[in-house]
Amino acid sequence: MTSGFTRTTPLPLYFRADGPPGAPPVLLLHGGPGAHHDYLYPQMLALSDTYRLITYDQRGGGQSRSDDPTPITWETQVSDLATIVTEFALFPPTIIGYSWGALLAMLYAVRAARDSALVAPARLVLISPAPVTRAWRDAFEQTLAARGRGEVIQGLRATLQASGLRESDPDVYRQRSFELSVAGYFADPYRARDLTPFRVTGKVQQSVWTSLGEYDIRDELRAVHCPTLVIHGRQDPIPLESAEAAAACLNAELVVLDDCGHVPYVEQPGQLFTAIRTFLPRP
Repeated sequence: MTSGFTRTTPLPLYFRADGPPGAPPVLLLHGGPGAHHDYLYPQMLALSDTYRLITYDQRGGGQSRSDDPTPITWETQVSDLATIVTEFALFPPTIIGYSWGALLAMLYAVRAARDSALVAPARLVLISPAPVTRAWRDAFEQTLAARGRGEVIQGLRATLQASGLRESDPDVYRQRSFELSVAGYFADPYRARDLTPFRVTGKVQQSVWTSLGEYDIRDELRAVHCPTLVIHGRQDPIPLESAEAAAACLNAELVVLDDCGHVPYVEQPGQLFTAIRTFLPRP
């Protein structure tokens, strides 16, 4: 693994690269916005046996945080992505995006379709893509909130509170508290185990979503022409209809994973990585 900070972005962004140096490069975009890459690992490192897996902490999150008060928008993130494509000489880039990272990949592809200064992607893999319209994002937020209030997760939280771990083992308590905070994303909340904790910078998340406004990118996606794979869990709180619409607009292959929520690299890793490896060209 090599790591460092980008040299050409307006703000130096933390990056890491895993896998054989001579292997085909794949750019991995984490979710959020305002999060960082760590939580995708170690599971997503499974791809680094065949590909040179490059990722970075997007501006405002992880080791790419800044004291600059200028609001970070979706256009900021697209611009950073375009600069990274050039800095790492990804001509053209193969991009894997997860959750918000998948939406960022689509926004980049849309911009590249009408701006010749940007390098259009060679291939896109969109895992659990964030909603492609504001209406579907609202539906996602409502579903996720309802799951958090559900009997199973509330029971798990009560069990944790009664366990005495807060006093006897604070580290285990914090880890379990984090896992329960994201359990609503899972098809089965009991699978929210052994996760890599992460934090989201709230002001970055808010500023990016605010910059998108009442968005709907379906028509713009029809201008993107590159091989695309969309992977979505049937029990993802993000409506399956959103992923289906994205796949239809992109003329993409759609893989729907049963018994899977928003975290297929934990819930159904075998099916996820088989689909990705089948889609990506072999070295």
